[in-house]
Amino acid sequence: MSELRLLGPAEIRDLAELTGVTPTKKLGQNFVIDANTVRRIVRVAEVEAGDTVVEIGPGLGSLTLGLLEAGAAVIAVEIDGRLAEQLPVTVAQLAADATRRLTVIHQDALTVTSLPADPARLVANLPYNVSVPVLLHFLEHFPSLRSGVVMVQAEVGHRIAAGPGSKVYGAPSVKAAWYGTWRVAGTVSRQIFWPVPNVDSVLVGFERHERAGDESLRKRTFALVDAAFQQRRKTLRQSLSSVFGDPASAEAALEAAGIASSLRGEQLRLDDFVRLASGS
Repeated sequence: MSELRLLGPAEIRDLAELTGVTPTKKLGQNFVIDANTVRRIVRVAEVEAGDTVVEIGPGLGSLTLGLLEAGAAVIAVEIDGRLAEQLPVTVAQLAADATRRLTVIHQDALTVTSLPADPARLVANLPYNVSVPVLLHFLEHFPSLRSGVVMVQAEVGHRIAAGPGSKVYGAPSVKAAWYGTWRVAGTVSRQIFWPVPNVDSVLVGFERHERAGDESLRKRTFALVDAAFQQRRKTLRQSLSSVFGDPASAEAALEAAGIASSLRGEQLRLDDFVRLASGS
């Protein structure tokens, strides 16, 4: 596809002034002002012409334009009404031929359970304050998503992609693993944002895989994961007693699943939690 005119620092500030938007921590708004970073995200996500991509929190449209430049159809979910209203206008001005490939949904991403088309990829600069809940929500409700790349706070990104035994391995790591394989796909400079955040960011990529098990098993598994990591220092015998009723019942269930009750949650793989949930 031919290159479009992407947004730079001056355009971002002009659009913010035009819409009356002052970036807020409450909504996790840090707008991308670097076209090279936008194209890098699109490239890492392997977005191709004809793909249907869902973007969460498009903001002023930096990444949206990059996705449209690649030839994708974009479904953009935006909670801020001013930004949702302005985005089609911005695209019409800078990429008139691409307007038919943009759909804007003005809604809180955590309440979205249906979309006008089935997206194959999720590509987004996720708001820092809700990145994990939003990511898991979309993976749960949209099985058509096969892959994606999200930009998140570095600490969060490393936690999502972490494996068992890592210091940052936790409930988000296990829940993300239910849906697919994850990797940290690169670091991002703070300077490509406006305003400049006080934290580092990373790109996290995923490839979805099919998992044996229905929604009931997923819920039981996630309940065990939440309990196991709610009190990280406690052994599974203690931490899972809230799920099984008491420590003795938790120990019996763990023994039946072939898991030592003296272990802690951070030592278990997703398959261990699934095996335990299958017997409960």
